[in-house]
Amino acid sequence: MRIQAALVETPGGPFTVHEADLEEPRPDEILVRITASGICHTDLSMRQVWPPGRLPMVFGHEGAGVLEAVGEAVTSVAPGDTVCLTYRSCSVCEQCATGEPAYCEHSASLNAGGSRPDGSSPLSYTDGSPVYGSFFGQSAFASHCLTTESNTVKIPADIPAAVAAPLGCSVQTGVETVRTVLRPAAGTTLAVFGAGSVGLSAVMAAVAEDCPVIAVDPIASRRALAQDLGAAAALDPTTEDDVASALRDLTGGGPHCAMDTTGKSTVVSQAITALRKRGTLALVGIGKAEFDTMPVMTKGITIRGVTEGDAVPARTIPQLIDLYRQGRLPLDKLITEFRFTDIEAAAEAALRKSVVKPVLTASH
Repeated sequence: MRIQAALVETPGGPFTVHEADLEEPRPDEILVRITASGICHTDLSMRQVWPPGRLPMVFGHEGAGVLEAVGEAVTSVAPGDTVCLTYRSCSVCEQCATGEPAYCEHSASLNAGGSRPDGSSPLSYTDGSPVYGSFFGQSAFASHCLTTESNTVKIPADIPAAVAAPLGCSVQTGVETVRTVLRPAAGTTLAVFGAGSVGLSAVMAAVAEDCPVIAVDPIASRRALAQDLGAAAALDPTTEDDVASALRDLTGGGPHCAMDTTGKSTVVSQAITALRKRGTLALVGIGKAEFDTMPVMTKGITIRGVTEGDAVPARTIPQLIDLYRQGRLPLDKLITEFRFTDIEAAAEAALRKSVVKPVLTASH
């Protein structure tokens, strides 16, 4: 079928909207008409480093939409269903079989290979030349995409598409890092470094769990938003002489747990220094952070790498929707909507950090 897709055609190049052809779904595939798609930092960083031999490429991994067709082997969803898209997993490896699909042994090839597992791509230019896709098993920067049962979750039709879209990555990462990984008891303190969509989702989750949370971010509007969402305090790391000391003062000895969304050495070191003894640090930011191991050892700190908040999407996404409906996850405050055809403007707004979560909405 003929679709619209936002392509990256040159290394580090812009998103440009083109007509493309999308194959019919295979027996295990699902055809989704995209109604909204969030722009995530991963989309923006991956287009900078994507192999030239795998261009042009369609990114996008926070899709929401409506099913238009399913392959004959698909049983969990049906045409007409409203769905949220998320990361893909194989369902059969050791990690998947033990309930940890975020750590699927085949995650790299299923989510970041630029093709189906067999090396084929369902996309092409209208002249038949190849276009790469299947990003996170979806490539949602398009009017339509093909997905699989492992990364397609049925949701209620009345959930706004712009709210549903980021549930499958940034929101579940932030919320579930708090709820599933850190699990702070009510009254214990959490420091969140970086108040983007992941960090602010974590702030909301901590507030919902009655945990005092302090956000650390250099952008004034994001600090203000963190406090509007219920953060007990928000620190500007560019004006604090000693961020760790300020956190210890605010929390009576240091936060019990912390979460870093930046992947930066300086920030990770601040978190380690701030934590009280036997505290836990969750790392969700991508980077090459270096830090001193001595305070980690002497304070007995636990450092935990986290992918997708350890979320099991089929279970997690309905829980997130319940929290949203209860008013405990006010995601509307994070979202700025853009038309799909304005994707490059949305990406630039995200890079300037003038918006928290840009979400593309359908123009078809």
